[in-house]
Amino acid sequence: MSAPPQEARAGSAAGGGPGAGAALRDLWRRARRWLRPPRTLKTTRTGRTYLVLTLGVGFGALNTGNNLLYLLLGLLLSMIVLSGVLSERALRDLQVRRVGADGAHASEPFAFRWAVSRRQGTAFALMLSEDSLELQGQGTVAYLPAGEELVVRADVTAQRRGPHHLTGVRVTTTFPFGLFAKTRVFDLDGLLLVYPRRGYACEDPASAEAGPAGEAGDPRRTDGNGDLLGLRELQPLEDARRIHWKKSAAAGKLLRVEREREERRTFLLHLDEALPLEMLDRRCEDLAAVSRRLLLEGHEVGLQSGASRLRPGAGMGQLRRILRTLAWAGYEGRAA
Repeated sequence: MSAPPQEARAGSAAGGGPGAGAALRDLWRRARRWLRPPRTLKTTRTGRTYLVLTLGVGFGALNTGNNLLYLLLGLLLSMIVLSGVLSERALRDLQVRRVGADGAHASEPFAFRWAVSRRQGTAFALMLSEDSLELQGQGTVAYLPAGEELVVRADVTAQRRGPHHLTGVRVTTTFPFGLFAKTRVFDLDGLLLVYPRRGYACEDPASAEAGPAGEAGDPRRTDGNGDLLGLRELQPLEDARRIHWKKSAAAGKLLRVEREREERRTFLLHLDEALPLEMLDRRCEDLAAVSRRLLLEGHEVGLQSGASRLRPGAGMGQLRRILRTLAWAGYEGRAA
């Protein structure tokens, strides 16, 4: 029986409930956005070599007073200024939207997409990635003309299953000389749901978790793909693909293979969300593998997870529903 609203609010205010943690995370995200500079600049390997060379020329010009060295130093410094101006121009007037992924599994690359456009001017050497430490991978755009939207694809990897809260998209450019990598972050809130890691299931669920909807097979129905029942003479208009050619050659007449038709079975899988997170992840991976194999074999599969129950069903749509349920397992109370 659930607690009254007054008690629930009191528990959240005391900081012990999941709502307090979600509020703190939201406050931290807002603080990061407010404290974050509009641009970040990192020196590339080529840029570090260039800076060392510039400093050397500068010291040489100061020690010798050679006008040619001063001229060379001015040229090197002007290249640094020009790099900053052109890279800023490449990052201005950009519009970015997140397309997302069709299906993401933990610990394996999946296709993630963004759409980027520019109102005016052109941009070069853009790299797009998510502003998140949990998602690794980036997509590149060599040339972005004005008034055209390009869809950028990247192979992204997430190390854990579950919901990933996305806060922004990072756009980086090394244009024009590759000396510096200038980054601009576009604030875009979103949610990426990562399914459990894919694996292999070699065993059926335990008998307590499996409930057959009928017999495993019906020997009276001989037009299936199950166990071999016998051979009989081929009748007119019957499928010639079921002919046993070796036996037919030995008998001197066409013999047809009869196989038992297997009935569809119904399985109800169980998930205990009270398990520790590491054991829960392993259990979700096992259930995902079992569900995929049973559904590919044509059976109906359901899932009992805590108080919620996913009705048994068949097909790839049911597999996607099971994967979504397994991805959320253990994270509903902590979702922001």
